[in-house]
Amino acid sequence: MAAEQRRRDALAEACRTGDSRAIQELAPTAAELAARDEHGWSALDRAAGSGDPATVAALLTAGADPTATTGDERTPYEIAVAAGHRAAAAMLRQSAGQESGNWTPYCRAYPVGTVRAYPGWPREAERSVDDGSPEPGALVYVHDDFTVTSSIWPGEDVLLAERTPEWERFCCEELGFSVPDDLDLIPSASEPTDVRVNHG
Repeated sequence: MAAEQRRRDALAEACRTGDSRAIQELAPTAAELAARDEHGWSALDRAAGSGDPATVAALLTAGADPTATTGDERTPYEIAVAAGHRAAAAMLRQSAGQESGNWTPYCRAYPVGTVRAYPGWPREAERSVDDGSPEPGALVYVHDDFTVTSSIWPGEDVLLAERTPEWERFCCEELGFSVPDDLDLIPSASEPTDVRVNHG
């Protein structure tokens, strides 16, 4: 029993300090990798929170499950994102076979005059916008599916529903529109952060 506890403690310390070599030397078993501490965190959760990519890689190579969740239903990927560890998060997301985090609606507001510059802007949309007599700076919303609405809510008061390559190109090149990925929301390494991870 004491030997098992020493191994668990050594694994936890290696994850906390980012000692990937110690993890390789320990060669943790599947049971050790799946074990949860008093906060419900596994070794991979700890490594994700600490953010050392080599440690995360060593645990994944040893067989840690990147899709297992903590008691509060967070995956190691979500822990790494919350802690601001982009490289570790990217590795975990790829290992779990995820495209990105859970989809959530996204839209970005633009002055109506900006989207009217699109050569294919439909006349029906022009009438719909004009019916409300918007000011020249009135806002319309481009959504993650490239629809345009006069309401912030997707599918409500739709002005443009047709998605074409030309419209997507206009949105990306002329409007600078893109839907952020989870990893885009993590500050770059050059930006100062004060991150505290809640372990329970």
